Amino acid sequence: MKNTAPAPRTPEETGTGPTGAGQQADGRTRQGVARLLLERGPVTAVAIAEALGLSPTAVRRHLDALVADGEAYTRDAPRVDGRGRGRPAKLFLLTETGRSRFGHAYDDLAIAALRFLAERGGEQAVRAFAERRVATLVDRHREDVTAPGDPAGRARALALALTREGYAATTRGVGSGEQLCQHHCPVAHVAAEFPQLCEVETAMFADLLGTHVQRLATIAHGDAACTTHVPNAEATQAGPRPAGAPDRAPGTVQRVPDGGESP
Repeated sequence: MKNTAPAPRTPEETGTGPTGAGQQADGRTRQGVARLLLERGPVTAVAIAEALGLSPTAVRRHLDALVADGEAYTRDAPRVDGRGRGRPAKLFLLTETGRSRFGHAYDDLAIAALRFLAERGGEQAVRAFAERRVATLVDRHREDVTAPGDPAGRARALALALTREGYAATTRGVGSGEQLCQHHCPVAHVAAEFPQLCEVETAMFADLLGTHVQRLATIAHGDAACTTHVPNAEATQAGPRPAGAPDRAPGTVQRVPDGGESP
């Protein structure tokens, strides 16, 4: 008697297959394609396919994804002696974004340089470097940041300026002012060893905003964001602090556990 039972469904058809494993394999292949671009680029899709033992169609799918994500770009291969018919072959290269897949030694270099500076010139030399760095960063935005007349408005303008510099900054209102949050810090690993970078940045914020500020949390210390409390004009003009409250100079860094809000 002929078996008429339906053929078993594949894991992909039932939705119970190892889709996660497939995605991981896809990611490994794309990483392999990107590595060949790093090591051999500029290179053609055919050459990558031959090196990886894949079909040119499969390789082009990964190359198209890298290009769409801004991790790779193309240019035309030069013709030999100006000869050849049809379109020239495409050569693929990694962008700086694509190169970041493989990491950089910039942090290690910066830390080594600051250690050398500290050995030769002491803590003050490191602080002077930090001051020069922050001044270079904020001076081109100083006019825009200081234009608003109140600390809250200046904090919002500072957040926009920091975002332009790659810090992904936002502000949000709290009971006694604004909290300025930097969700990214390009020098977090360096600042973990050299806190002068954070201290000088905080002091510069106080100068720009025209009021004392409190640094509540930093990415360098493992917090989710660098958070700075900026008191509003009313809080600044409120007069003497309550008995027992600490006096704080402009730019003081005050750690609050878990990045909590200013008291």
